[in-house]
Amino acid sequence: MRCNGEEILRLGKGEQRFMTDKIIENNQVSIMGKIVSGFTFSHEVFGEGFYMVDISVQRLSESSDIIPVMISERLIDVTRDYVGEYIQVFGQFRSYNRHEEKKNRLVLSVFAREVSFTEDDHDKVKSNQIFLDGYICKTPVYRRTPLGREISDMLLAVNRPYGKSDYIPCICWGRNARFTSGFEVGGHVQVWGRIQSREYVKKLDNDTTEKRIAYEVSVSKLEYLE
Repeated sequence: MRCNGEEILRLGKGEQRFMTDKIIENNQVSIMGKIVSGFTFSHEVFGEGFYMVDISVQRLSESSDIIPVMISERLIDVTRDYVGEYIQVFGQFRSYNRHEEKKNRLVLSVFAREVSFTEDDHDKVKSNQIFLDGYICKTPVYRRTPLGREISDMLLAVNRPYGKSDYIPCICWGRNARFTSGFEVGGHVQVWGRIQSREYVKKLDNDTTEKRIAYEVSVSKLEYLE
């Protein structure tokens, strides 16, 4: 499914800022949800501390996604307990490789640029939106589920300034999945969707298993740029 300018213009006022920002930014995230954890220290850069916190973001169904957010201590008082409060975050979806079990594991989180507290997750406001403008870095894997549903996995490299890139896994469904089956490595793609969390079981070397959470972008619209 392709997205055009007319579709963007039909968005509501709450979405216009998000979709306007994406014109000059290739990685834009807007989430709104409930804080469900305390802050844990991540790292420090030039004296500025960064902390992780989990946000529960409601889906249209009864379920929700638990999304990790990285926030600077200069944006919020990380010594306070905000569990149960609602927050809106604007930023980017970022990745880094963490070495474990003799392999590199892709770790994903939302990097907060702006945060604000809200009364609750208002039903009329879209609480989970992402726009990415990137490049295919692995051949998409297209398949059908046992029930016949079409699905494809796609990995996008989204460039940051100073030569860095974020590697973002995306999942497509139906005709979008079929569309990606013709994509080639290096192809330029824009996607719109939401961030979702998914539990899976990881088999370890010593015949034990461990529950883990994967994060990916569930794609609702995409465009292949020639």
